[in-house]
Amino acid sequence: MIITIDVGNTNITVGVFKGDDIVSSFRITTKMPRTSDEYGMILTNLLEKNNICLEEIVDAIIASVVPNVMHSLEGAIIKYLKIRPIIIEPGTKTGIRVVTENPRQIGADRIVDAAAAYELYGGPVLVLDFGTATTYDLVDKDGAFVAGVTAPGIRISARALWEDAAKLPEIEIRKPQSILAKETISSMQAGLVYGQIGQTEYIVGHMIREADMGPIRVVATGGLGRIIAGETDVIDIYDPNLTLKGMNLIYKKQNRKSGKIRQS
Repeated sequence: MIITIDVGNTNITVGVFKGDDIVSSFRITTKMPRTSDEYGMILTNLLEKNNICLEEIVDAIIASVVPNVMHSLEGAIIKYLKIRPIIIEPGTKTGIRVVTENPRQIGADRIVDAAAAYELYGGPVLVLDFGTATTYDLVDKDGAFVAGVTAPGIRISARALWEDAAKLPEIEIRKPQSILAKETISSMQAGLVYGQIGQTEYIVGHMIREADMGPIRVVATGGLGRIIAGETDVIDIYDPNLTLKGMNLIYKKQNRKSGKIRQS
């Protein structure tokens, strides 16, 4: 088994793979500073609670957009799992060529999503990730990452509402019964959800027209993507585990049998 770790701005998402099958997954909050020992205890406890035998994990791969987490997290994997993990970074074999003006500015998570969508669903493909930011990434028929759009995520927009407007409360993000809201909470929910739907439809439509590549499959992922995917026809596939699947696919391209550290 291998462990895949996606370090996002809000959550660290962990998946355990046996071949192509996800046998377990869980999340840890990113924003709380932790030592390597704290990460080690959290990871091993969660793995054991999910009935994963630590000795059966032979390797690990990490994609991160939060550099200040990496020293402690990598140290935890080395110390507690006795594995030296693969870090996805420029130069890692992914199956995706980045042909933007500055390839090093493209986050590892976006490359992973692009690799997964291209390999699993074919190209050209437009990959949407509804995370802390909402991203729209275009991969052509030959597996080249050619363009990307970045917008504030739903949670960022929601936080801006209740933090910057004194009388607006913190709310649950969900679709209200009607866009014709009659009180504050449902009016905020309507603005957030329907606003995201409108943004999605406009950006997807505009990118597909300007790209002029013919039919383009649209694949979405991310925690809040389920809400949006069910409300618009522009999204063809919603895959909640796209990033973890992408990391597993990239791991296979490294042709490494094990990352276990030999004990002296």
